[in-house]
Amino acid sequence: MGLLFVETLSGPKVFRCKFCKVDSASNDDVVSKDFHGRYGRAYLFKRVVNISLGPKEDRLLMTGFHTVNDVYCSSCQQMLGWRYEKAYDEGQKYKEGKFILEKARVTKIGW
Repeated sequence: MGLLFVETLSGPKVFRCKFCKVDSASNDDVVSKDFHGRYGRAYLFKRVVNISLGPKEDRLLMTGFHTVNDVYCSSCQQMLGWRYEKAYDEGQKYKEGKFILEKARVTKIGW
């Protein structure tokens, strides 16, 4: 097995995997803090790092039908949230290509 490449984010406010403390996202990439996931509150990001994606899956979420990929920490493989692949409702199209990270699965550094 090869070496794991881990990207370190610059900036004073960073979200990290709660389990292994690897950087996951920058506060600059937060689109919204008003989302809900499996474990409670969640954040919508336009960019995340140090993740791997699960297979595409169709899900009925609170806001309608979506095709999503689960998002896993590339270091410890814990599930952190999901990525919106496709939204079927026109009002939800802004989510496509964006990521949900669950507040219970990440920790804030520099706040």
